[in-house]
Amino acid sequence: MGKIVTKAEYAEDIKKKVKQDNKTVVLCHGVFDLVHPGHIIHFEQAKTMGDILVVSITSEKYVRKGPGRPYFNDEMRLKFLAAIECIDYVMLSEEYTVNDIVEAVEPDIYVKGEEYRSSKDDITGKITEERELVEKHGGRIEFTTGQIFSSTKLINTAMSGLPEDVRAYMEDFKSKCSMEDIKKYAEKASRLKVLVVGDVIIDKYAYCNVQGMMSKDMGYSARLCNTEEYFGGSLAVARHLSTFTPNVTLLSIIGNEENIRLAMFDEYADKINLRLVYSKEVPTIIKQRYLSRNEKRDEYRKIFAINNIPDKLGYEQETKEKFIDRLSETIEEYDAVFLCDFGHGLIDEKVMEIIQRRAKYLILNCQTNSSNKGRNIITKYNRADIFTLDQNELNLAFPSYADSEEIKVRELSKHFNGNGWLTRGAQGAWQIDDEKIERCPAFTLSVKDTIGAGDAFFSLAGIFAAAGAPMEIGTFMGNIGGALGANIVGNRESVEKVNALKFASTLLNI
Repeated sequence: MGKIVTKAEYAEDIKKKVKQDNKTVVLCHGVFDLVHPGHIIHFEQAKTMGDILVVSITSEKYVRKGPGRPYFNDEMRLKFLAAIECIDYVMLSEEYTVNDIVEAVEPDIYVKGEEYRSSKDDITGKITEERELVEKHGGRIEFTTGQIFSSTKLINTAMSGLPEDVRAYMEDFKSKCSMEDIKKYAEKASRLKVLVVGDVIIDKYAYCNVQGMMSKDMGYSARLCNTEEYFGGSLAVARHLSTFTPNVTLLSIIGNEENIRLAMFDEYADKINLRLVYSKEVPTIIKQRYLSRNEKRDEYRKIFAINNIPDKLGYEQETKEKFIDRLSETIEEYDAVFLCDFGHGLIDEKVMEIIQRRAKYLILNCQTNSSNKGRNIITKYNRADIFTLDQNELNLAFPSYADSEEIKVRELSKHFNGNGWLTRGAQGAWQIDDEKIERCPAFTLSVKDTIGAGDAFFSLAGIFAAAGAPMEIGTFMGNIGGALGANIVGNRESVEKVNALKFASTLLNI
């Protein structure tokens, strides 16, 4: 048996012999994306604490440093570590935490670097839980000392881990804002009471293998592989926000389908306060997309889409009145309102009037899609404390061919007498702050699916703005949300606070 072992091999074979021989087992764990002198010192110090040194790495699918990380895959990182003389065994952790390794190894000593000694500096918030689990198995935690290096910093600077435009942006950003600033506003966000208003949308994804064109018609022929369903629309926004604050309420109208209602409450009632009104006549909005996958690049291409949105938008009077009553009764209780106007009939003039007049702080996103193009324009609103929109939505609001995007986005800022962001896909985003435009590049060009990227940007930029953060931090965190969201298929997962903060730490480490 070599140095690289599985958890099962260690637990079933090696652990028994180690205990029989009364050996002291030391465990180190991390990503170890690029082994450097600091790691060698760390491992050598750890080995002096016991007899057997086990080193585990987080599997690439669970690494939280942002798209494109780790730089080296699981196999390469395991080989790096196995080549180090003082290490006895190397294994792979297949969780976000180290719990599976601790359970398998039951170390006498769990060793972390000096930078983890203070639990308040741990972005993941897991060091206390790790300590408790190690102690549960009879072990203890120790910390090594010595010069601290950073794999992330080496990759970002020496190995072109970041594109040149992102490095230049981060150098400037770092001169104004620190990780401590971001954590401070994240903590403020955690105390906000937030209301999300907008349509709930069911995203159905049908994954297909395209076989070619039909022999007698102008259309694709494809073999259906599998299907999945995700909760999108305003519920996707509420899910993102619920990882930043426990006080999120979703107010919406859905259809009277029992299976959808039960699924929503089963999955989200413990994270989000679901204040739903049920329509007997209008079904919950379902958008079904047919996709093919490029397996080599892990990207998805949409072939076709259908939906069940009624031709005549709007809900029966009794249902709408109940929704408006709930909105009117509670809106002033919330520190911030996220208004997600997808243009599917929920947000009419009465709802707009109540929210614009009574929301303490209004974060607005008014979307254009194939079913409402040209009819759901952001300038129908006259108030927004902060707004987000994309290039298509900006051009529909200001259709002049002669005017540049800079002129148009300034006009929108004047219209609201407020600030906001223009998302520009692969070109990143612009912030408009007192009519001054600042440009932020995209933090990743690795994209699986762009469907949820805009909602993720809106959620993260908006919650930091509501917490009082400067526009630069809202722009930075919004772009992080967009980058992470673009690497989630549909709305399969939310953009977690811990992942966003880890990615922020990665980008700042230059």
